[in-house]
Amino acid sequence: MNASPKISLLLADVDGTLVTRDKVLTERALKAVHSLHDKGIRFAITSGRPPKGMAMLMAPLAIDTPVAGFNGGLFVHPDLSIIEEKLLPSDAARQTIDLIDGHGLDSWVYAGNDWLIRDLKAPHVDREAHTVQFGPKVVKAFDDDMLSRAVKIVGVGDDLDRVRQCEADVQKALGNRATAARSQPYYLDVTHPNANKGAVVLTLAKLDNISPEEIATIGDMPNDVLMFRKSGFSIAMGNASDEVKSQASAVTDSNQDEGFAKAVRKFILKAG
Repeated sequence: MNASPKISLLLADVDGTLVTRDKVLTERALKAVHSLHDKGIRFAITSGRPPKGMAMLMAPLAIDTPVAGFNGGLFVHPDLSIIEEKLLPSDAARQTIDLIDGHGLDSWVYAGNDWLIRDLKAPHVDREAHTVQFGPKVVKAFDDDMLSRAVKIVGVGDDLDRVRQCEADVQKALGNRATAARSQPYYLDVTHPNANKGAVVLTLAKLDNISPEEIATIGDMPNDVLMFRKSGFSIAMGNASDEVKSQASAVTDSNQDEGFAKAVRKFILKAG
């Protein structure tokens, strides 16, 4: 484990990190964040979720920092007013849909505040609607207008090998025209090339007028590794893969065992 530098801000992933498997923000996690506030350490969240899918967390956690939805594709103030939006290039968006379809996965398109799907009964639609606390709009097809406004496209499926292979194929096909990484084993998130969690660290550092070295990050999935690499100190959750854990400065317990709260106490507040 590397020694942690001065930490002015903690940036946390949400699903698999801040909340439990059942999407619950525990009392210990809540108290940990308020302990950060008490020590003058700012707290920020980032997720593949749309910003309004994190709205239920902002008041309880007293969020006063920019919120990075869609893995950094959309930055908003805590009142959800837009600071910055990064749209996928239209040609990359169309190619992404074709590649996802070719792998037998379902596609979701997030355009503005709209969550667009083609099949209401597709895998994980109900779960996602429960998580983000709003529902999708069903469309017959993703037309050019929709794709020209796409902030994020998601490939969804329960065949995890297909999702993993689709990730590799999208990365190879799109190159530097997009960022493609799994936010969950069954979700492949495709966003603007500058919409990734590494860029979130740099943007928050700029907005808060601090060095990226003063930011600590905590997460559990491959797309969190990008923010690990840009921050001064990084923490992998116990439920992360060995590959993700190997990229972090430290490892905590799982999100089912208060790993977030324990990490704040041990690594950020140095309370043992």
